[in-house]
Amino acid sequence: MTHKLAILIIILVMSWAGFAQNEINKSYTLDECIAVALEHNLDLKSTNLQANSAKVNYQQSKANLLPSLNGNFSLGVNDGRSIDPFTNAYINQELTFSNLGLSLDMTIFNGFRLLNSVKQERLNKKASELEIEAAQQDLILNVTLAYLQVLNARDLLGLTKARLETTKQQLKIQQDFYDNESGNPADYADILGQVASDETSVLSSESGLNNAKLNLAQLMNLKENVNLATDGLILDFEKYNLTSDAVYEEALQNLATFKAKELRVEAAKKGVSVAKSQFTPEISLFGGVNTNYSSAAELFTATGSNVVGTGDFVTVDGQNLPIMTEQTNFASKSIGYKDQLDNNLNTVVGVAVNVPLFNGFRAKNNVALEKIRVEGSIIELERTHVDIKNAIAQVYFDMEAAYNRHQSLEKQVDAYQESYRINDIRFKNGVSNFLNYITSKNNLDNAKVNLANAKYEYLLRVKVLDYYRGTNLL
Repeated sequence: MTHKLAILIIILVMSWAGFAQNEINKSYTLDECIAVALEHNLDLKSTNLQANSAKVNYQQSKANLLPSLNGNFSLGVNDGRSIDPFTNAYINQELTFSNLGLSLDMTIFNGFRLLNSVKQERLNKKASELEIEAAQQDLILNVTLAYLQVLNARDLLGLTKARLETTKQQLKIQQDFYDNESGNPADYADILGQVASDETSVLSSESGLNNAKLNLAQLMNLKENVNLATDGLILDFEKYNLTSDAVYEEALQNLATFKAKELRVEAAKKGVSVAKSQFTPEISLFGGVNTNYSSAAELFTATGSNVVGTGDFVTVDGQNLPIMTEQTNFASKSIGYKDQLDNNLNTVVGVAVNVPLFNGFRAKNNVALEKIRVEGSIIELERTHVDIKNAIAQVYFDMEAAYNRHQSLEKQVDAYQESYRINDIRFKNGVSNFLNYITSKNNLDNAKVNLANAKYEYLLRVKVLDYYRGTNLL
């Protein structure tokens, strides 16, 4: 039984280890990277929270159109001289009191402030929703660019490793010459230095790849130890067939940021209307129901009568005779809580008009501030137009330059490839010296690196232009 338990534990541990390893080595395609980023990116979450706040503000603005209904209840004890709320007479005793009320207030007219507020908050809500869309577009672009940067860094690392491998193969040949004391000893020393240089390039490329992966992981809000694979992406290298102006025209129609800025301008204009309502009288209806209770309230019931002296007298025939009167006797009984609430019930209804006469120019200044906000939102919209148009023009210029550079570098790589092939044969046969060989090799390797950089620089610019056009980046 003990052996079976041990075997079971070992199997579970191995299964867990395998699962953990798979999690660490999990690979992500570009689609998966974007999906994870859209779900976990912190900046996008903040934008969503702002949109949620705008939604709540819109709901509240609609709720402000409804009447205001409030209830109140109080219960207390008073000791000493006070006014009996039941009889309004002064008493000097401990008194328990209670008040209940229900009040209603409804705005009938206030210069359309409430209606304009609803319209303003609705525009703000729509703008916030479009800002979420714009933030998602920005995030998709940034993830795509970061993904391409990882691809570029990976390719550069592959080139530097291939360069190091070629140099090591050449080192092996020179090692044999050196051990046999044939050839030029200086060539062996030079190739050792070249190996060290190539190893440094590999380390630098590995660092660049790691930084590119970290940048992508940060956008996805993932842990650093998650492996980000970069396979499965098809990169088409074709000449871009749109002009800069055509890209800008599509951007005007498709980018959410333009629509959001336009809605912000409309919302600011509604803010001016809201501020102007402060010059208008406000008409409202009000009503209320109130009642109260007092422990001093009593109900008196007649129980009979008797004759008592008044303390006065009359003189009849020289004799003082007391004056008597009939006095009714009463029995007191406390009035119940519920009965008092019913007996003391009262209602009130009315119309209230509040006319603004002078408020320290507050209304005037608020209108002026709202007009300034309108101007600011218009300037922000114009700035967005100018910035994006200039950005598109710059990206388009860089894209064309990268494409032309790539075309030239392809020819350069072909030329250096042939030069290296010839010098490699000549060097191995002892016809050429190491300087010619290593110069040819470095020229070819640098040309390949520049070609890879030009390729990804072009692709990055194309993705940015596609983003401005509002097209799918996947």
